Amino acid sequence: MVSAPHFLDTKGLICPEPVMMLHRAIRKIATGEILIIESTDPSSMRDIPKFCIHLGHELRSQEQIASANSSEKEIYRFEIIKG
Repeated sequence: MVSAPHFLDTKGLICPEPVMMLHRAIRKIATGEILIIESTDPSSMRDIPKFCIHLGHELRSQEQIASANSSEKEIYRFEIIKG
């Protein structure tokens, strides 16, 4: 049985906080489980893929979601499988 994905919301935080929170969150889940993270920090588009490469996790998807409201920041969404 596959468990539901875990979710981490780092919207509104700036580097290095999203990656620090990701590091803590991924330690708490089992190998093979999925963690979805959302961020508004553009640095996340660079930092999170590097995090996955260096620590052996699979970056299953990475997307940039345009905001429905022009006054809001874009959301960067990542789906990671713990390695």
